[in-house]
Amino acid sequence: MSTKSSDHDPYVRAEIAPPSGIAFPHKHLLGTWGLDPTTIQHLLDTADRYVDQNRRAQKTTPICAGLTQINLFFENSTRTLMSFEIAGKRLGMDTISMSTGTSSIKKGETLLDTAATLNAMHPDVLVMRHADSGAVKLLSEKMSCAVINAGDGRSEHPTQALLDALTIRRRKGKLHGQIIAISGDITHSRVARSNIYLLTAMGARVRLVAPPTLLPKDVDRLGVEVYTRMDEGLKDADVVMMLRLQQERMQGGFLPSLREYYQFWGLTRDKLAVAKDDVLVMHPGPMNRGVEIASDVADDFDRSAIEEQVEMGVAVRMACLDILTRNLREGGEA
Repeated sequence: MSTKSSDHDPYVRAEIAPPSGIAFPHKHLLGTWGLDPTTIQHLLDTADRYVDQNRRAQKTTPICAGLTQINLFFENSTRTLMSFEIAGKRLGMDTISMSTGTSSIKKGETLLDTAATLNAMHPDVLVMRHADSGAVKLLSEKMSCAVINAGDGRSEHPTQALLDALTIRRRKGKLHGQIIAISGDITHSRVARSNIYLLTAMGARVRLVAPPTLLPKDVDRLGVEVYTRMDEGLKDADVVMMLRLQQERMQGGFLPSLREYYQFWGLTRDKLAVAKDDVLVMHPGPMNRGVEIASDVADDFDRSAIEEQVEMGVAVRMACLDILTRNLREGGEA
């Protein structure tokens, strides 16, 4: 669903109040687990407005001028880091990015010491990515400012799930009732977990499609349909979301070979033929072409929304930064 923005205000901002009439009920955004449909809709509606703004010649707004955003990334991620940087700058924030190589963690400083040091500098928002599940939550408990999870271990990646949901909603008009097949390396994917929580909360039918070795141990508790054959899992799907094969997190015999993986689990036109004619193809990136997805499918302009996902990422992150700092801008605490 796309909302029409004002045509006369170059600094249009998201003024959409939560449908419930209450403020965003969380200090941090650590995951999609526990977010209710009203809150998710509010985030998506706000992001929708920023999509319109980002397509204009004048893309910036000063609504967050004077606030400081620190991006603290303990894992490399060009796409996500740039997206958060652009989002903060377009809202007028002072944005600073730190990577593992330039932090004092390399000199033996603990994560909690890093939190104390950063807290003393009075940032208003901290965006953090870490290889260990739970690290972002731990740090959020020690920080005075709002904290956004930019991906932690196998746990969650909430802004990726929000941008995926926004992409689907704009293309399909709704999330409720959509048959969404998430396929590939699910056991190592924080993207899959955040999408499962969000999409099921919004009434979508979520299927997990993967070999048994790449399904999480708690799959029976996730409220999804599980398939171990692509032809069955993709049948009549509205959306097929492929996942990156995270070989860096694998130890042992998850796969016989990449060649065999592509043969049975790579998304090709032949495998996609069992889905609906207007199926939407997605991938959070970075893609391994010829491993998870064929190039002619990834580059299919009519079906692939992969580039659109990147665009939605900036709008979603602007919405999250905007919403999490509203109380602060209005004189309260973040």
